[in-house]
Amino acid sequence: MEEGTNYVKRTQRDYTLTLKLNVVKEIESGKLTLSQAQKQYGIQGDSTIRNWLKKYGNFDWENQIPSNMAKSPEQRILELEAKVRLLEKQKAKLEHQNHIADSKAIIFDMMIDIAEKEYKIDVRKNLKPAQSIVSGKKNKKA
Repeated sequence: MEEGTNYVKRTQRDYTLTLKLNVVKEIESGKLTLSQAQKQYGIQGDSTIRNWLKKYGNFDWENQIPSNMAKSPEQRILELEAKVRLLEKQKAKLEHQNHIADSKAIIFDMMIDIAEKEYKIDVRKNLKPAQSIVSGKKNKKA
């Protein structure tokens, strides 16, 4: 091994149960392959993820069919906690995008106000909605 690289040998104890469950979930849902998950999460051993899939996954490796075995309450709680964290991140991102959109709307309104004052033209049209022909005829008959 070269000097200067920061290689740290990791063991199974270094990986949290939440990380293991997230990796298994992403692989089983098809978001990642084994090698992609290994690179993304810095997992060194080739069989590490396979062991997690056998231990925590929903696949019956002996019979090669999906398993509907109920998960332990601890696994379910960890999955739900991970899902809550993901939803909180998504909510924060959407709130940020909403703030940006609101800011743009305010700026565009200000630009229109300035253009109307500078060029003395009505950019916004203040027309009343026209009645449809059908509703106009109904009102006349009544």
